[in-house]
Amino acid sequence: MDLSFNLIINCFIAMIALVNPFQKVFVVTSLQKQFDIKSTRFISVKATITALLILLIFLFSGQAILHDVFRIEIYAFQVTCGVVLFYNGLNGLQKGTFINIEKQLSLREISAVPIALPMIAGPATITAAVTFPADYGHISTIIAIVLSLGINLIFMIYAAQIGRFLERFNLLNPLVRIFGLIVATIGIQMVLNGLRGFIG
Repeated sequence: MDLSFNLIINCFIAMIALVNPFQKVFVVTSLQKQFDIKSTRFISVKATITALLILLIFLFSGQAILHDVFRIEIYAFQVTCGVVLFYNGLNGLQKGTFINIEKQLSLREISAVPIALPMIAGPATITAAVTFPADYGHISTIIAIVLSLGINLIFMIYAAQIGRFLERFNLLNPLVRIFGLIVATIGIQMVLNGLRGFIG
C-alpha cells in the first residue's frame, strides 16, 4: 500500500482515539495520591516502552500467532475485540472511566499491569496493530503507534498540570466521554469489518 500523508493522518486519528490520552490523565492523577510525581513518571515511561514493544510484536507477528498457533482467523479476532472495545467505550461514555486500578499495587506491578497492559496495549490497540497494516500499510501503522504513544506519554508525564487545566474549564470528564463514544464507534466498525471479512 502506498504511503501518503492522508493515510498516516487517518491511521493516527484512529490509533490516538484507541490509546485515549485523556483517560491516562485521569488515571495518573489518581495514582499521584499513592505515589510521588517522580514515581508516576517512572511508571509512565516504563509502561510506554513495554506497550510499544507489545504492539510492535503484534504488528509484525500478530497474524501468524493468531492463525498458525491458535488457528484463529483475523476476522474472528476483529469481531471479538470489537465487542470488547464497544463495551469499554460504552463504559467511558456512561461512567467517564475505562478501567479501575486496584489499590496497594507496587510500582513495578502498576507499570506492567494494568498501565502497559491492558490500558495502553489493550484489546483495541492490539487489534489495531494486527489489522491496521491491511488498511493503512505497515509504515503508516508504525508511525501512528509511535506518535500516539509519544503523545500519550506526554499526557501521562504532565497529567497533573493537564488535569488541573481541563478541570478548570470542566473539560476533562466531557472529553473522556467523547473519546468513549469514539472508541465504542470504532468497536462497532471493527465488528462490521470482521463480519465483512467472514462473509466476503
